[in-house]
Amino acid sequence: MPQAVWRDTVLAEADRTLRVEGNHYFPPDSVRWEHLVDSPTTSWCWWKGRARYLSVAVDDEVLADAAWYYPRPWPLARRLTGCVAFGRGVAITDGNP
Repeated sequence: MPQAVWRDTVLAEADRTLRVEGNHYFPPDSVRWEHLVDSPTTSWCWWKGRARYLSVAVDDEVLADAAWYYPRPWPLARRLTGCVAFGRGVAITDGNP
């Protein structure tokens, strides 16, 4: 079961993720939103649309812009709607010790 982990804290865990361009996109209901904070950062992908970024917060530590999602992706990427991907220091594991 894929997990997104930072500082020994599971940020997301799902039976299945969507793999796109080497990233695991976790379904919205598998994300532990209490560890994510909105960021003003956005980016643009020609086929997915505008991405919104989230910072990861665990205890008093914050990892800026370490997650992103597409709230309203272009039609080619509509299956990613609301799914969250992680990068920049967040480990994606298979969930086994």
